[in-house]
Amino acid sequence: MTATSLTSPDTLVARSASVSERRLLACGVAAAPLFVGAAIVQAATRDGFDPVVHPLSLLSLSGLGWIQITNFVVSGLLIVAGAVGLRRALADGPGAKWTPRLFGIYGIALIWAGVFVADPSFGYPIGTPDGAPAALSWHGILHSFAPAGAGLTLIVACFVIARRFRRDGQTAWRISCYIVPVAYVALNAASFAAADYRWMLAGGAVIWLWASAVSLQVLRSGR
Repeated sequence: MTATSLTSPDTLVARSASVSERRLLACGVAAAPLFVGAAIVQAATRDGFDPVVHPLSLLSLSGLGWIQITNFVVSGLLIVAGAVGLRRALADGPGAKWTPRLFGIYGIALIWAGVFVADPSFGYPIGTPDGAPAALSWHGILHSFAPAGAGLTLIVACFVIARRFRRDGQTAWRISCYIVPVAYVALNAASFAAADYRWMLAGGAVIWLWASAVSLQVLRSGR
């Protein structure tokens, strides 16, 4: 009798569920590196785009805007898939319900940002008048909810999952949950103070990559 014949249906289902869970978590791991990498490449190469004076959202405009729109939507979908993986992996205990929910809202916010694009402003795309638009369009107004929504949601997620890391004795991870939101807020404040959107991108990268790192930690721990 072979080992395969001894494998029960319940075991096969469990293995299938485990593989599915790991694939979902892997989506969450990949999301932020993909998003940040694609945004940085575009900011450095897009004609007329100046990362000092132009916020990241403006990359969704111009003839190549579809690249950033795709980046928003695909990254958001990966995060939502990762949130499903977190819900299965965390199962119960501190943060088991709200961590996946908050990550899911973060993913939806990115999708939202891709669907509802920002208005042309500050001379971008080329030919646009300098300064902020005289009036926001309906999609520009809706877009403005996405960055704040994603940032605030991840700040809350930091403190929610910190409780779980404390329970599990993962001190370094728990400390990161307090450092990351402080760094995010400080870099955003520096962006406004210096009138330099590169600081805002750096702050976003810190908290987005933290979210991917959490998914990687859960994936590696098998919990």
